Amino acid sequence: MPESERGSATVWVLALGGVLAVIGMAAVLTGAAVVARHRATAAADLAALAGAVRAVQGADACRSAAELARANAAELVACVVGDGAVVEVSVSVPVRLGPLGAVSATAHARAGPVAPAP
Repeated sequence: MPESERGSATVWVLALGGVLAVIGMAAVLTGAAVVARHRATAAADLAALAGAVRAVQGADACRSAAELARANAAELVACVVGDGAVVEVSVSVPVRLGPLGAVSATAHARAGPVAPAP
């Protein structure tokens, strides 16, 4: 090996290590965002179902939806009770993405009774 190339392997190993660290960090942040999105979707689905049950019973559907969303570490952002006890909700789940800061994953869901088949 020529004297001018001595130590170049160290530079290449450091560069490769840096690239792998960046790829690893991107994978972790993407995974955290995907998990938060799934949590938001599950919380929205469950909140809409709880709200629809309470709407059919004639109770405060949005209060029940908010309680269930809170129990799933989510915040109820919007709740609308439509005709036929159909409840539409939007929820938000906070997620910390390291150096990118805190963001929110949101999801929407709708639930209500099914009309009987003719």
